[in-house]
Amino acid sequence: MRHLDRPQGRIAYDLFGDGNDGALVVCVPGMFDHRASFRCVAERLADAGHRVAVMDLRGHGDSDTTFGTYTNRAAATDAIALAEELGGRDVVMVGNSFGGAAVTMAAMERPDLVAGIALLSPFLRVAPTGPAMHLLQRLLVSRPWAPWTVAAFYDSLHKGRTPRNHREQKARIVAMLRPADRLRAVRETIFGPNEQVLAAPGLTARAVVMVGELDPDWPDPRAEAEWAASVIGGTVEMVPESGHYAQSQRPDVVATGVLRLIARVGADA
Repeated sequence: MRHLDRPQGRIAYDLFGDGNDGALVVCVPGMFDHRASFRCVAERLADAGHRVAVMDLRGHGDSDTTFGTYTNRAAATDAIALAEELGGRDVVMVGNSFGGAAVTMAAMERPDLVAGIALLSPFLRVAPTGPAMHLLQRLLVSRPWAPWTVAAFYDSLHKGRTPRNHREQKARIVAMLRPADRLRAVRETIFGPNEQVLAAPGLTARAVVMVGELDPDWPDPRAEAEWAASVIGGTVEMVPESGHYAQSQRPDVVATGVLRLIARVGADA
């Protein structure tokens, strides 16, 4: 584990393939997730000769809880800073869920740095919720039961294949949510003023949207994937036997898709 120094705190990350001379890939997970969900994808990309940095969101995993903001815009700035810290050029960023919006923002902000983005079940827009659903969401992340209710919800989003070491990953989620400061940070991530990405002016990065065929977050996962692809000018790849976390449920499919994206970026360079 390494740390990236940022104003107000540090971002934890793992670096795979240190010393490789291929592309730099920066992976950003979703809210209430741990960076280890990208481990199997990162190992495959590193074996193919690339460097892969997998970060925790602010207040998540081993990142600090001392930040003033925990939004997707803040995560975008952290991803940019990590790419710069590692000396990346023509960087490819991969974002899951909340992280999908973050890497899209990063690509729009720094077209000179980010040349490709892969969005895994991205939340670029938020469906309106009524008072009852809003109350239920608040209760889900309330003490003392939050570590177990969030872990159960996290588990329910894994429709399809059970990831390797899934039990250990759920244990990480529970442990992450036990300290009061981390639970506060996760709550601020969920309920903060996160931005929607309904258009992508100035986006030049090559892009692909990958969504699990069984993703329970949308009534029609393919329709959501096609809408997101229309926003970013990308292609669509549906991931079989997968719910919301294709990077851990089907790392073989995701890694292959990211390698295709890296090849497209390389052809443009």
